[in-house]
Amino acid sequence: MARRTQELGRFTDVALLVLISLAEGQKHGYRMIHDIEEFSGTALEPGTLYGALMRLEERGWIESVASSERRKPYRITEGGRDALREQLATLRRIERAGARRAGFAWGMS
Repeated sequence: MARRTQELGRFTDVALLVLISLAEGQKHGYRMIHDIEEFSGTALEPGTLYGALMRLEERGWIESVASSERRKPYRITEGGRDALREQLATLRRIERAGARRAGFAWGMS
């Protein structure tokens, strides 16, 4: 089965963080920047975020939401949820392989 998330290319990290943030609910850019930093420790510059938003919107994985406010909120689409699910499954496989190869036993003291 061909992976749809290959479209993310070199932008995987930022795109993944945006999709994770929006999976919780719609947000505008400033709120996403703070949410992403809170859950991942990654501080995104506005230009980096807005470039990722543009690419994700072009792929149909997120969409802007009509708003009367100055800030433009976004939400994840079903296609975006599918891409997120697929990417997270890939990361879990990578994590398991890495832990096994490095001799780590997660969840054990």
